[in-house]
Amino acid sequence: MDQVCHFVLGTRPEIVKLSPVLDAWTRAGYRCHIVHTGQHYDSDMDTVFFHDLDLPDPDDDLMIGSSSPSTQTAKIVEAVANVLERDEARLVVVQGDTNSTLGAALAAATLKGTDLAHVESGCRSFNRRMPEELNRIVTDHLSHVLFAATSHDLSNLDLEGLAGKAYLVGSTGVEACVRNSAKARLKSGILNRLGIQQDQFGLATIHRMENTAEKSVLTHVLAALSEISKKIPIVFPVHPRTARVLRELGITWPGDIQRTPPLGYLDFLALLSNAGLVLTDSGGVQEEAAALGVRCFTLRDETEWTYTVDAGINTLVSTDPNRITTAVKDFLEGDRSVDPIAPLWPADKPPSEAITHVLSRRIGIGR
Repeated sequence: MDQVCHFVLGTRPEIVKLSPVLDAWTRAGYRCHIVHTGQHYDSDMDTVFFHDLDLPDPDDDLMIGSSSPSTQTAKIVEAVANVLERDEARLVVVQGDTNSTLGAALAAATLKGTDLAHVESGCRSFNRRMPEELNRIVTDHLSHVLFAATSHDLSNLDLEGLAGKAYLVGSTGVEACVRNSAKARLKSGILNRLGIQQDQFGLATIHRMENTAEKSVLTHVLAALSEISKKIPIVFPVHPRTARVLRELGITWPGDIQRTPPLGYLDFLALLSNAGLVLTDSGGVQEEAAALGVRCFTLRDETEWTYTVDAGINTLVSTDPNRITTAVKDFLEGDRSVDPIAPLWPADKPPSEAITHVLSRRIGIGR
């Protein structure tokens, strides 16, 4: 039979983390049908990522755009359901914890005979004030097949009674990072363009709602970055949400932080792999930093990627300026050597191949 798999994605992290699976599925001789919700619709946030990762253009571009989380999710449910019904989709794959993930999961769950697979399942921050946490939980419970990145994630699924449909395969985000790091070094000239040198700068990213919704929180983080920049230059690729909030709240950028527009995947990967340290609220960046051996300071109170903290390569510093600056100061004045964490997947095959093996067997089985 024609083994078609519908991959639904809508944001930059989903494009990156599903790219190895899309490649593996195609190399196995099966057909990918890519549905782009348009949650990230700026060319700097998605088009360049398709190009950098040599991915085909989406088969369906739903152009949902921005709106409130509930409105956006509702639009995604309706639009994705229309595509899946039209195509009589047998298998749908989603990734992560975005509104696109949840919307596609809800759409697939309404259709008889459609299996849903969730890549990066079992992640838990145990902070239900985070929209991402609720998206993960609901998607895991709606899915028929779960692919966990770590044994800790698998344990979380077991505690929720979901282990029977879960597979430990490793992190596709780390796989994408490892696969593309050499390409980034070869093709990106970002260090020369910015006038910076390897290990002689820090990289910062902020985009999560909890860090951008309140003026005081964002102001405190920027003040900490400004203080740190007196010891090591800080490069800050500005997420569109963060830029918009700064304008709306009337926050003035510290002049000593080097800002850039949103970067493509290869440029960002080149920056990260050459950074002396990174400060971030991104889950994906925490993983990538660990794989690349870059010391990470996470601007949150908790993390889904607990293994990075346990290994000592990542420190939770919250958004308190004193905690942030003290932790970075201690690192800069101490032993700055950092060992990367070995890729987290079973030795027999990388995550994308393990996922493809499971799904290629399942797609031919009716329920």
